[in-house]
Amino acid sequence: MGQTDSQSEVEREVALQHIQELYRKFATECPSGKLHLHEFKKIFGVSCTSSEEESDFMNTLFRTFDTNEDGSLDFMEYVAALHLVLRGKLEDKLKWSFKVYDKDGNGRLDRYEMKHILRIICKLRSHTNPSADMNVNDICDRIFELVDKNKDGEITLEEFMDGAQKDPWVLEQLQLDIRPRGWFLEQQQNKP
Repeated sequence: MGQTDSQSEVEREVALQHIQELYRKFATECPSGKLHLHEFKKIFGVSCTSSEEESDFMNTLFRTFDTNEDGSLDFMEYVAALHLVLRGKLEDKLKWSFKVYDKDGNGRLDRYEMKHILRIICKLRSHTNPSADMNVNDICDRIFELVDKNKDGEITLEEFMDGAQKDPWVLEQLQLDIRPRGWFLEQQQNKP
């Protein structure tokens, strides 16, 4: 038991040191204490030369991380976002993915919302794998066939979570493949 207590103490100390480091970086990058959309995009390498899909995706991600809806991320929102992306549990990531898909925030996904995000994801994936054959309508139809249990034309959070956890293909389609995770880890390794 002593070793477990000691180990968790070390983990807490490392986590605290990491948070302090994040805060220093946040304070340097965002002296106002707020991270705005243009800064968020810059952090993740999205610029005016980026594709419309990349920009739209970052807008959507930013909206979901801005929990108080004030148009900026404060330090707590920033840390919560990084924690979710870097260390979050599958269940938490799926809940967040659902929030990204649920553009109107009504707690249900319709085909329009599903296709909107799938179209962006397929475009982004085609940049890294141009030979991939991805038909948004076919993917959307298959997801609804597998996930919409009551066949009402909408996917609830419960159906979304259940479908993603039971079918690896559905999980691959619904779980957002976040490039920022790779970027952030790379930046942490490259720091002086």
